[in-house]
Amino acid sequence: MRATTARYAEHVELGLATFADLAGGMSPHQRMRDLMEEAVLADQLGLDVFAIGEHHREDFLVSSPAVVLGAIAVKTERIRLSSAVTVLSSDDPVRVFQDFAEVDLLSGGRAEIMAGRGSFVESFPLFGYDLEDYDELFAEKLELLLELREQTHVTWSGRHRPALDREGVWPRPLQTRLPVWVAVGGSPESVVRAGTLGLPLTIAIIGGQPARFAPLVELYREAAKRAGPAPSETKLAINTHAFLAASSSEADAAFAAPYLAMMNRIGRERGWPAAGTREYEALRAPSGALAVGSPEQVAEKILFEHELFAHDRYIA
Repeated sequence: MRATTARYAEHVELGLATFADLAGGMSPHQRMRDLMEEAVLADQLGLDVFAIGEHHREDFLVSSPAVVLGAIAVKTERIRLSSAVTVLSSDDPVRVFQDFAEVDLLSGGRAEIMAGRGSFVESFPLFGYDLEDYDELFAEKLELLLELREQTHVTWSGRHRPALDREGVWPRPLQTRLPVWVAVGGSPESVVRAGTLGLPLTIAIIGGQPARFAPLVELYREAAKRAGPAPSETKLAINTHAFLAASSSEADAAFAAPYLAMMNRIGRERGWPAAGTREYEALRAPSGALAVGSPEQVAEKILFEHELFAHDRYIA
């Protein structure tokens, strides 16, 4: 087991992502302090990536990942720093680029953008966007974001943002090309978009069986192959919920109840059926989406998923 895991670690990046949940009653100030400590510990342990989600809700801490990642940048030395995700559809690509260029400079070239359409919708009315334009907003703004990283002076026009006419955008990041990943929750259209553009892809698997996402991975790689010989950055990351403890029973005792409470809280907003012990057991089974248990059990789950997807990065 140890030898197999070591071979996996040689080829696959391992990272953490957090939404900095506040539902447990912790104050935002204390949660932010803990978040800094988590990132520093991840760096010290040699993990490859630390990612922070963007939300505009009372129950999650971070509305501006770049601000928090900038603070983490000066406290860490080697770990890569990413959003998880930047809700690009309701943001300004120019500002997103500038913010992450600053993080890149602060971190010595460790910043990444994980761009997505957003699994929650609070940011759309907050910033004056129409949910009917959900996909069109993302496609247009992703186009501009990619143009911004290629050119210092940008000429661009679209439907949802004022045009740019040879406008200079500074600062420039330390990295020659600021990495931009596309993050999806299962949309075939988004998977094809990432492959066609030659961009790295993150698939978040938050329910069901990971095996059902294998066709999406194949679709992504086929789209990248059809896109032709242009320079490609295609890489694949898999993101699942995870919880480690000394034993399976300890993990279940600590994780099951708050996990189900969180998922049912979100589920009530979206009309999902309530989940209970039976659903939890199915998710944490060897073929389910949750990576929960002892270190050995979680390693086995990660290896099982790598057999399915042959991915380049796993984010817990």
